[in-house]
Amino acid sequence: MSENNLKEIWDLALNELEQEYKSEGKETQFKLWFNMKYIEDNNFVIKVAVPSDFMWKSMLSKGNVEKVKEKIKKITGQKCEIESIIVDEQIFDPEKDSKEEEVSTQNPEIKKENSSENSQPFYQFNPFSKINKKEDLSTKNEISEIKVNVRKNSFLDVNMTFDNFISEEGSSSNFAYKVAMDVANNPGIKRNPILFYGGCGLGKTHLMQAIGNKIYEQYGEKKKICYITAETLLNEYTSSMVNKTQNDFKKKFRNLDVLLLDDIHFLQGKPGCQEELFYTFEDLKKHKAQMVFTCDRPLKEINNMTERLVSRLGSGMCLNLEMPNYETRKAIIYKKLKDVPPYNVGVEISEEVIDYIASIIETNIRDLEAALVKVTGYAEFFDGILTLDMVKQQLQDFYNAPKVGNITIGNIMKTVAENFSITVEEMKGKKRDKKFTNARHIAIYIAHELTDYTFMDLGNEFGGRDHSSIMHANNKIIEMIKTDQNFKQMIEMLIKEIKEKK
Repeated sequence: MSENNLKEIWDLALNELEQEYKSEGKETQFKLWFNMKYIEDNNFVIKVAVPSDFMWKSMLSKGNVEKVKEKIKKITGQKCEIESIIVDEQIFDPEKDSKEEEVSTQNPEIKKENSSENSQPFYQFNPFSKINKKEDLSTKNEISEIKVNVRKNSFLDVNMTFDNFISEEGSSSNFAYKVAMDVANNPGIKRNPILFYGGCGLGKTHLMQAIGNKIYEQYGEKKKICYITAETLLNEYTSSMVNKTQNDFKKKFRNLDVLLLDDIHFLQGKPGCQEELFYTFEDLKKHKAQMVFTCDRPLKEINNMTERLVSRLGSGMCLNLEMPNYETRKAIIYKKLKDVPPYNVGVEISEEVIDYIASIIETNIRDLEAALVKVTGYAEFFDGILTLDMVKQQLQDFYNAPKVGNITIGNIMKTVAENFSITVEEMKGKKRDKKFTNARHIAIYIAHELTDYTFMDLGNEFGGRDHSSIMHANNKIIEMIKTDQNFKQMIEMLIKEIKEKK
């Protein structure tokens, strides 16, 4: 059931961000890059309407969606997820707000009259803007429902399909792809569970959701499919404990036909949720429900997770994904430019530009996508003109970055510890001598910069510390970097050394 518990929180968060941008003279940028319209929420998952998939991808790549989530967390103390619905252009009217503003400026009485309505000053569009105000709410709901159903399944991203996943024959990623296809064609029968692991941005979530989309394509609503991140699962579990709705929680997840659980490493140090997942696993296994998990590392490297749960998670096939080689990266670029929004915007990109992008992006597929979003977005705003010099200028951050391997917390700790002549155990321990605390704080800062780990995750990795202590350590290094140029150079050298380790 949809709720509106976070509507006021959403408005407050957007208002605060708007004021921050206004104070910096960036009001226009705010209106362009926070172009989201609240629709509903459920268990700290907020559904918003956006005018296009390109705009949504751009807001994600610029970090603006994350800024809203951080504001909401600051206000409520809880993390949230934000899901998008693409609003049909026939309903979306981007000119309406500006026209109304112009009229109200010319006629103060109209402005005064409109101020009493539920105005939304920080949105450029209203997904129901062409609905007659005299029409009743049921009409709005019908149109809203039509838009929601544009997606194949409310849990899944329709762009994450097997057709859009490209891998080199014989590679570990190609093996993972073939296993995923087999699972999608035989859910719950041949390989169950399966777990994809590897660094961020290598396609784990893509393959997981491709399985969900393929099963949905074959069975539709006959099979109950749920894609969920471990963080959202934890939030729902906590909410069920607070609201005494544990039975509803169990019913939701134990009656599934397909469970797709992303980022299980997030459940480190959460024994209550781990126990619930264990019993959920047992129930799903009994009635042959397909289970798919992802993790950013091999199971043996996960800390603070019960042995029996780790045993269950690894009882099927564990598949590693690696960064594709140069030729595969080129093939990915071609595929995305041809078929996948928001990259297929009709911009002509020369062979030399594609060669250049494929050669400099050696980190992960997510960075490759971010580079494509940036250059195609740039070309779209400048009449489709895109030269190699322009691309080099736009991607200079990638160009200047050293080649990187698969960055892990273990590598970061080891590199920093070696430079400070201490052991990793001493770094993670309780000693408060300056050489230990300095190394620990620096490693925490670098880990936060180079990985997707939350402060809570890092607390688990660094000896089971509280997330507030991790935040304090990170902020301390940030302040030192601002005031001490030599210290800043030392941090940069450490980061370079970590990135160059394969």
